[in-house]
Amino acid sequence: MPPIPPLPSFRGRGRSAARALPRIPVPTARAVVDCGVYLDGHRLPGRFTPAEGLAEVRERDAGFVWVGLHAPDEFQMAEMAHTFGLHELAVEDAVQAHQRPKLERYDDDIFLVLRTVKYVEHDLHATSEIVETGEIMVFLGGDFVVTVRHGEHTGLTGVRRELEATPQQLAFGPAAVLHAVADHVVDSYISVTQEVEADVEEMEEEVFTPRSRLAVESIYQLKREVVELRRAVNPLSLPLQMLSRGTDLSLPKEVRRYLRDVADHHTAVAERISDFDESLSALINAALAKVTVQQNTDMRKISAWVAIAAVPTMTAGIYGMNFDHMPELHWTFGYPLVLLVILVICGGLLIALRRNNWL
Repeated sequence: MPPIPPLPSFRGRGRSAARALPRIPVPTARAVVDCGVYLDGHRLPGRFTPAEGLAEVRERDAGFVWVGLHAPDEFQMAEMAHTFGLHELAVEDAVQAHQRPKLERYDDDIFLVLRTVKYVEHDLHATSEIVETGEIMVFLGGDFVVTVRHGEHTGLTGVRRELEATPQQLAFGPAAVLHAVADHVVDSYISVTQEVEADVEEMEEEVFTPRSRLAVESIYQLKREVVELRRAVNPLSLPLQMLSRGTDLSLPKEVRRYLRDVADHHTAVAERISDFDESLSALINAALAKVTVQQNTDMRKISAWVAIAAVPTMTAGIYGMNFDHMPELHWTFGYPLVLLVILVICGGLLIALRRNNWL
């Protein structure tokens, strides 16, 4: 095998070469989750390296090789690029991760980026992360497919197992793997959306429950996570439309039909997420209005008690001026009379304020 050309360092951009720390290449086998060679929808027995698998396919002039990678670094992706002839820009995206969902074409190869999502269990009032995101990149060629996964969720082992159990599906070639991965990711969107919907409904119930004390910060937190979910899900719409309707991508007609079904499911999920965003915006306004009403109620109660307390305060203030000639000052029953008058006035105010729902 000729020497592998090194890829430029993607992590050292903007830094001095003198300050860059040396990197020790990690064997590519550590990043390879699975590598299988498929012929007529069936997996060939034996273990293959990516290079051996591709050589086997091209020697037979039939079938394809599927390599699954998890979080490869630039050295490992450099070997994949050398083996399968991947474009440098696509390889750079696969190493860096944190890409928007997109579809790019490099000559006869297709590069698809999908964002994965996972629902994180949490308490309603917690401010922790609710939606965790990752990425899956798919390199698609005529006789190979390379899947690159970043993140600890949405693994593809189950997808591979299901495809191997349906040889008629795998017989469509690498495009069948592309469809299966996209379908798996969109299905995960549906399950996460259902979990988030339960959170939104729970918040709605608590906001409109009398005397509830739901903090507005909790709604803001859920809305922020819904925005993150929307950013992960919505941009995939255009790539799916291009895959399902683009006749220039050399995808089998039957696979494009399956991809149209995936695109329909994705559209439904995207619309549901937009509904969540609108509902949470309305909930924030309702919660703020509820807080304002509660504050007004509290202020009315405070004002009512201040009005009642003003009567004895005013009376005590007048009699505290120590004038000699004051009403009933030297009368034996003057003090009880003043107290009685205060109680009568305060009682009348209390009854009037309660009838007007101030207390």
